[in-house]
Amino acid sequence: MSNTSQSLAGKRICGLLDENSFVEIGANVTARSTDFNMQQTETPGDGVITGYGVIAGRLVYVYSQDASVLGGTIGEMHAKKITALYDMAMKMGAPVIGLLDCAGLRLQEATDALNAFGEIYQKQTMASGVVPQIAAVFGRCGGGLALVPALADFTFMEGTKAELFVNTPNALAGNTKEKCNTASAEFQSAETGLVDFVGSEEEILSQIRELVDLLPSNNEDDSYYQECSDDLNRVCTDLANALGDPAVLAADLADGHNFLEVKKEYAKDMVTGFIRLNGATVGVVANRSELYDEEGNTAETFDCALSAKGAVKAAEFVNFCDAFELPVLSITNVEGFKASKCTEKRIAKAAAKLTYAFANATVPKVNVITGKAFGSAYVAMNSKAVGADVTFAWSQAQIGMMEPQLAAKIMYEKESATVINEKAAEYAALQSSAMAAARRGYVDTVIEAEDTRKYVIGAFEMLFTKREDRPSKKHGTV
Repeated sequence: MSNTSQSLAGKRICGLLDENSFVEIGANVTARSTDFNMQQTETPGDGVITGYGVIAGRLVYVYSQDASVLGGTIGEMHAKKITALYDMAMKMGAPVIGLLDCAGLRLQEATDALNAFGEIYQKQTMASGVVPQIAAVFGRCGGGLALVPALADFTFMEGTKAELFVNTPNALAGNTKEKCNTASAEFQSAETGLVDFVGSEEEILSQIRELVDLLPSNNEDDSYYQECSDDLNRVCTDLANALGDPAVLAADLADGHNFLEVKKEYAKDMVTGFIRLNGATVGVVANRSELYDEEGNTAETFDCALSAKGAVKAAEFVNFCDAFELPVLSITNVEGFKASKCTEKRIAKAAAKLTYAFANATVPKVNVITGKAFGSAYVAMNSKAVGADVTFAWSQAQIGMMEPQLAAKIMYEKESATVINEKAAEYAALQSSAMAAARRGYVDTVIEAEDTRKYVIGAFEMLFTKREDRPSKKHGTV
């Protein structure tokens, strides 16, 4: 490792990779521009350290911007180092991790720097769906550079000093940084959904290592499975108690009770993340009606409804899983679509994106209906109709058009309360029970909550060799 890598940028790489595994590439590259007396300025590595190493023994490619060199700004040679790294990563089929700390475009290089931005965007586009891309923001990441984490698959952000923005807070009409810091980690994670994880530098580096360990190295990698030491038939006795918070439910199902949630602060009514089942990584998409704190108490409650933000969050996650051949487990508990003026502006398109993502995905797909599954929102949540390979339902689950009581009121609006209650009970038995759905083939097996782990593992084992042909086309348009 060169002397350059002893900078803060280099220390970040050392903290990320396995000890003594980093090999630097392009350490002697410097800026070529001579305008504005640039030749008199030392630019070691042109402000970015690039190279490769291993995480838990697995090859990764890393670049780390060095803010001590011209503020880490991107110029011609800075970008060439990054794009060359992408070329190598795609050839070798290994993830790319970008550690961002940059003042933005290098003004001294003007159009050369603009072209450099475009070249990075191009390589990220080519690599999308081929190798995982991870970005971590430790300092400034503004203007055109904000597209780099947006083009990545997962984005991490330091919680106190980092800034991520296209336009600075003060450039927004009627806003100031003090009024609403739109560049903060809190805003970018909770409001925009651009950031998946927030934490200290040490926490971020640790979380990246955990994520890389779960993900395949590329879209054809079938060697990332781990030996499972957990009981495949383990009975999850308390699983039914986690009905409201599928993050807790997913952890209980997982090997070793480990669940890595992504976009945790954004659209909390929808849970997305990764677990291992029998050593294989599985993507989880689930509706949330309650958020439990560390003591198991209810900290927040949500409508048992599909929101526009939640639908888009889930759709993007399913698309990632499908691109990298990761099976998808959906956990459905939804009564309908969220009803508000704000949501109504986007819910149809958002729900369509979610439906499309599930229907378009060719990876193994298993759906577990844990609570209520009503209306078109249920259909969008990986139902049999849109392509779920196997559907389980807990014995107490309700599946149908709507709540039986409401259905009875509509069908028998002029009848007495006694008649409506009788018809509601009849409707529940004939049209809204898990068994009624199973009789029609919309549910494969009605199970008890505590047996979910063994049934889901068995289903994914059966689906391991799944192959599915689709109509020939360039790509869809949803």
